[in-house]
Amino acid sequence: MRILASDLDPQQTYKLLTGIIVPRPIAWVATQSPEGVLNVAPFSAFTFVSNKPPMIGVNVGRKAGVMKDTANNIHARGEYVVHIADEQLLQAVHDSAEEHPPEVSEVEVLGLDCIPSDCIGVPRLAAPPVAMECRLHRVIEFGVTGSEFIVGEVLAFHIREGLARDGKIDTLALNPICRLGGPNYATLGTIVTLRAVAQTDKTVMPG
Repeated sequence: MRILASDLDPQQTYKLLTGIIVPRPIAWVATQSPEGVLNVAPFSAFTFVSNKPPMIGVNVGRKAGVMKDTANNIHARGEYVVHIADEQLLQAVHDSAEEHPPEVSEVEVLGLDCIPSDCIGVPRLAAPPVAMECRLHRVIEFGVTGSEFIVGEVLAFHIREGLARDGKIDTLALNPICRLGGPNYATLGTIVTLRAVAQTDKTVMPG
């Protein structure tokens, strides 16, 4: 089968890409409106982009051409919290994707407990095993549908006790959830460990 990208509309392309690029980690993003309404929503176009300073990126699209509450709040306040949820929070993560008016707090609708953040004004969720307090660094627009790649600098990491060992995360203990195509999710499944590949920091090598 051959499919030409030029023959697809944005929705068809989205369905195809989200079924091909799998599994995807989920950024469970908490933001706060200028009026103080707490919003939380999941985004699965998510990765890290820098380790010094630590930066992570989340792609936030638009709904029928309208900017989502998450993007609006990040633009307005310049700060937010990205959480990594485990399997116990799967239903809450899924339900938080439901559209609500800006004045409705998904945090309240879902009955989620919050904790004050250390470095920013937006509270973080209490239940997720990992929370990263972020300050907006840059917004990059892509494509013709208004999609934005939002890059934030991580100011503080909150990690559940027992997950970090020798500076590394115990992935099995974290038990993160990931997104597949459609309303489908997965957990880690089988983990295969291979010999570590030696890496050379080319930035310090002579030319």
